[in-house]
Amino acid sequence: MFFDQKKTGFPAERLKTPRDDYIFSRQKELVLDLITPLAGERLLDIGCGTGNHLDMFRGKWCSLTGLDSSGANLEIARQKHSERAELILADPEDIPFSDNEFDIVTMIHCLETAVHPQKIIDEAVRVCRGRVFIGCVNNYSFVGTRQRLKEMFGFSFSQKIRFFSLPEIRKMAEVSAGNNAMKWGSVIYFPAMVYDFFEELEEMLPFRKNPFGAFVGLVCPVTYTYRTAQNPVMNSFNIKAETRKTAPEAVRNMLKEADR
Repeated sequence: MFFDQKKTGFPAERLKTPRDDYIFSRQKELVLDLITPLAGERLLDIGCGTGNHLDMFRGKWCSLTGLDSSGANLEIARQKHSERAELILADPEDIPFSDNEFDIVTMIHCLETAVHPQKIIDEAVRVCRGRVFIGCVNNYSFVGTRQRLKEMFGFSFSQKIRFFSLPEIRKMAEVSAGNNAMKWGSVIYFPAMVYDFFEELEEMLPFRKNPFGAFVGLVCPVTYTYRTAQNPVMNSFNIKAETRKTAPEAVRNMLKEADR
């Protein structure tokens, strides 16, 4: 067969069929290849949902943080990850962390349902000091209909989502991070009937630089920005040292006051 179920690293409840297993193993391969996470790096997954994509980085020994606007999703994620990841309930358009806190920030199937995707990318760049990864369903995919793409990536048929092209993703990233040396790649995913005859066909085609892949990933480097507050801090903040939670709002509010 064309996949190894033991090597995919995704929860069993998400991978319902061998084809699902294969699709997500290929997606994981692309994501890790573009990001190249290192042990000890701090990673934030925006729109983490139930925590499936955090599993990609667990074996890389990253310090994991997931953020989502759904408390129900985060409750499921907590059951999966226990103490292995910090999970934050927040709006992706207003991330409660200070500037440059994370080495890696990922957005995987997050922008498709966003009302203001540019704002989310702006926030991702703000809290990042290394590289930002954007992974989306490709509007130019030749997999088939948009309903087929929804089904493939776990969206419900009734859910309204936006399909992006690679140029659109790149343009939004350039607005936030500048025209840096971006890397991108795609995963093709032919219709299931093709694999009945050509199981290794996809592996024979270019892994990167294929604008018709069903899933497109883009990673852009982020320049560390150093900011200082010109006014003395007059307020005290109740921060408990024994907790893992940060106090980003204290820093952000201080900087906002300094800018006024």
